Amino acid sequence: MVEGYVRRAAVRAFALVAAALTALLSLLELVEQLASVGQGHYRLGDALVYVLLTAPGRFLQITPIATLLGSLLALGALARNSELAAMLGLGIPERRIVGSVLTPLIPIVAILLILAQFVIPPAQRLAQDGRAAALNATRAASGDNSFWAQSNREYLNIERFDRGHTPVGIDIYSFAADGSLLSIIHAARAQLRPDGQWLLADVSRKLDRGAELTTDHLPRLMWHSFVTPQEMQVLTLPLTSIPPMALYREVRRLALKHEPAAHYEHELWAKISLPFTLAAMVMIAASFVFGAGRAQGPGRSLAFGVGFGVAFSLGQLIFSRLGLLLDLNAALTALTPAALTIWLSLYLFRSASR
Repeated sequence: MVEGYVRRAAVRAFALVAAALTALLSLLELVEQLASVGQGHYRLGDALVYVLLTAPGRFLQITPIATLLGSLLALGALARNSELAAMLGLGIPERRIVGSVLTPLIPIVAILLILAQFVIPPAQRLAQDGRAAALNATRAASGDNSFWAQSNREYLNIERFDRGHTPVGIDIYSFAADGSLLSIIHAARAQLRPDGQWLLADVSRKLDRGAELTTDHLPRLMWHSFVTPQEMQVLTLPLTSIPPMALYREVRRLALKHEPAAHYEHELWAKISLPFTLAAMVMIAASFVFGAGRAQGPGRSLAFGVGFGVAFSLGQLIFSRLGLLLDLNAALTALTPAALTIWLSLYLFRSASR
């Protein structure tokens, strides 16, 4: 009975904070999109649709800080109303109260995984396609949608994607084993075929023939791409919007070819570590209310919690960048901030109980 009451209070507070933060970030995104209104056929309605379609991605990003603030608000409200003191007076241990706040994380994580796998990627793709179509590709040509991929000393760059995901402005660089340049192929556009063949149109091909670099101009050229159309649709998304299973497949594919996959691996582990991050946020919130903040009042506990949430986000970002820079283990980089936070919360609990 008591656990259910605490659980409902935590869920209400989380929903309130998550909705407020998502709305705030969406408003900021709308302000940014207003700079493009009037270009091509891009209107205010198009900007609103873009913001709404990308809102699930923002919800996923703010979930850790929303969990921290929601837990602080829920437990702080119970403390202000002396309900926590009454629960403790009835002999209900602190771990049961904290467990009641942790329990809703199970459905929340399930919802987040569903969003990350099935909702955010197609919504992001629709948002990008609609924006590019309304802008008549004027902004896409500036490099917003530039795409790079590489395999077996072959590098592919696509300047932008036209309607229907047609690659436009294609450059293909081929290198020998010693690093010397073999050829450069530039094509105005390409038609993607299901068998992996690309029909390049309006082609300029430069070949290194040792003593000289020759240039050929061809109306058509067949090229066997190392990126399938399905992978192309996924990899053209922002890294944070790529679904977890697609990230896993891409990491496996690059590992089998002994090619670097650090960015995809770190993003995959960032998604895998999300349950631990949310649990760490609840634990640190509870430690402020029951431990360090017990003698300081709910208001000061909330302020400390907000400060810690900002510090945690910055620390997580720094760990991620250091992991990429120093080529550290992706799992270790993703899980370390949450592990340190859980350790800190347990330390605060023990300090308060002495």
